[in-house]
Amino acid sequence: MTTVTHLECSITGDRYEAGVPQNLSAGGWPLLVRYDLAKARENWNRDWLANGPRSMWRYAPVLPVSKPPSIVSLGEGWSPLLKLKRTGARLGMKDLWLKDEGINPTGSFKARGLSCAISMCVELGIKKVAIPSAGNAASALAAYAAAAGLEAHIFMPQDVPQSNFIECKSFGAKVTLVDGLISDCAKIVAARKDEEGWFDVSTLKEPYRIEGKKTMAYELVEQMQWRVPDVIFYPTGGGVGIIGMWKAFAEMEELGWIGPKRPKMIAVQVEGCMPVVRAYEAGAERSEFFDNAHTVASGLRVPKPLGDFLILRAVRESGGTAIAVSDDEMMQAGVKLATEDGVFVAPEGAACLTAMEKLLASGFLQPEERMVIYNTGAGLKYLEAYSALFPRA
Repeated sequence: MTTVTHLECSITGDRYEAGVPQNLSAGGWPLLVRYDLAKARENWNRDWLANGPRSMWRYAPVLPVSKPPSIVSLGEGWSPLLKLKRTGARLGMKDLWLKDEGINPTGSFKARGLSCAISMCVELGIKKVAIPSAGNAASALAAYAAAAGLEAHIFMPQDVPQSNFIECKSFGAKVTLVDGLISDCAKIVAARKDEEGWFDVSTLKEPYRIEGKKTMAYELVEQMQWRVPDVIFYPTGGGVGIIGMWKAFAEMEELGWIGPKRPKMIAVQVEGCMPVVRAYEAGAERSEFFDNAHTVASGLRVPKPLGDFLILRAVRESGGTAIAVSDDEMMQAGVKLATEDGVFVAPEGAACLTAMEKLLASGFLQPEERMVIYNTGAGLKYLEAYSALFPRA
């Protein structure tokens, strides 16, 4: 199984033990899982993956679970990579792809991170978990906690999409709706976790959700016959997907599976909540809290990502950029994509299409480049948002 050796502070590089429950480092920074990749390279060949499970657990040697019975899986991962033929033709592109994470359990990419995190909770003997969420992470936590028999405590904004609220209740989670943003929900979890005995699975406040998310990069490159694309568009709220994928590319190179090429990482946000874009444009290493954050894309309404410095590092090291689009542009792009290519994406995924068109128009990107858009959720989870475009008579 795993080749994990230790956890590492993302700022100082200090080592932490992997076999016990851990949240942040002593300095309050995210912890990253490290592996003996030389050992993995000796005992694991990418050609063997064809016989592996059709889920993210095909990459088990570079995932943290050491005891296979601890794995809590609902079939997450191995999502389709779709060629956007008609959209591509309209834009003069022959190599435009969409990685559709909306087909995951509970309808979003969050299933990957929560499958890994809850599996580690089982392995480490944790019985109660808590999470602040803008929606989809809560649904995934509730599902995997239910499958594992763990007690789940969820804090979501009052205006969370109905689908997320109903899912969480159906999975038996204890749900609290909060008059505020995800940042307000996080404060409640932080204030009560010690007294209540909850393990905090907030974004980047434990080391394992990153590990599940990084499999999006392993999977993409495998599906592309080990060719790294030129550009990746990623809707960026908490940004764990970008952080995880950037980590995965480094791991794959060390495994000998790919060369030094990296895709330009494009962090996509919305004008109503764009802390990473502002920080990128200012040349800053970290973002500032984005006041009065608002957008219909609930997953992008994160006013201050904890891992902002890791997101910005990946964007800059890759030669990518950070860009914001409007809610209206995003929603119109979602409908256009559905009309042209038959894929009904979350607003977050649709934002990437608008961002791509802007970067093509500016000349930052060229139409002959191989580009991949990550759609992080199913459009059906956002019917309230899309309904504004289709009022009933």
